[in-house]
Amino acid sequence: MKRIAVLYVSVAVLAVGVGQAIAQPSHARAATRVTVAMHDPGCHWFFARGTFERKLAVAGPARVVNADEATLLVAGAGKVQRDPVGKSLLLGKGAYTITMVGQAPDDNHLKLVVG
Repeated sequence: MKRIAVLYVSVAVLAVGVGQAIAQPSHARAATRVTVAMHDPGCHWFFARGTFERKLAVAGPARVVNADEATLLVAGAGKVQRDPVGKSLLLGKGAYTITMVGQAPDDNHLKLVVG
């Protein structure tokens, strides 16, 4: 009889623990999509909210999608990362400058702040 009581109590405690684990909310935030697109004048722009912009601030993390005509150079957090055409790059909190490989001096230098 003692064994059955211990078994029932163990099962009840396990069920409560599993229920709490399942009920925990997930605080992982989905990445905000940031599209860099080809547009003249200026060559490349952020395409956000239906307009073309050179500066953009988003809640993080951010997924930069390259819809431009060449590889993008994303500088920030002490390093430079490459984002090839048609690919994306996941960025964490920070300030970033985005340029294009072989960019003309008069082309846009994009500024992205991920909060």
